Amino acid sequence: MNTYSQIYVHIVFAVKGRENLILPSWEEKIYKYITGIVQNKEQKMIAINGMPDHIHFLLGIRPTCCISDMVREIKKSSNLYIQTEQLSKFKFQWQEGFGAFSYSHSHLDMAINYILRQKEHHKKKSFGDEYIEMLQKFNIDYNDKYLLE
Repeated sequence: MNTYSQIYVHIVFAVKGRENLILPSWEEKIYKYITGIVQNKEQKMIAINGMPDHIHFLLGIRPTCCISDMVREIKKSSNLYIQTEQLSKFKFQWQEGFGAFSYSHSHLDMAINYILRQKEHHKKKSFGDEYIEMLQKFNIDYNDKYLLE
C-alpha cells in the first residue's frame, strides 16, 4: 500500500529588515530558482509571487517533508544565488522565521489568487498588516516583539 496525501502549505517570509531589495528586474529569476529548489526536493510549487520586501508561495508537499528544513534550504540557497549572481547591489538576507499556513483542496483557488495578486493587494495593505491579519485568521498566537524584524 502506498501513502496518499493532499497537503498544501502557504509559506511567507520577508527580506531582513523588510527592506525593498527584490527588484522587478530579477524577481522572476529568484522565483524560478526557488521553484527549482522545491522541485529538487520532490515537492510541488503551485504558486509563487511577492513584493520587493517579501515572498509568498504555495506548496503541495509530501507527508515526509519537513517544512522548516524546506524553508531553511530555500532561504540559504536563494540567498547564495542572489549574492553569487550579484542580483542586488545591497547586502541581501532573508529574515529569520517564516509563516506557514495550511489550506484544504477546496480553498486552493483562493490561496493561489491571493498569492498571484500580491502587487494589486499591497496597493491597499502593508506587509505588516497583511501578516498580522493572516496570523489572526489562522488563530496563531504571536509575540509582537518577534513578529517583524
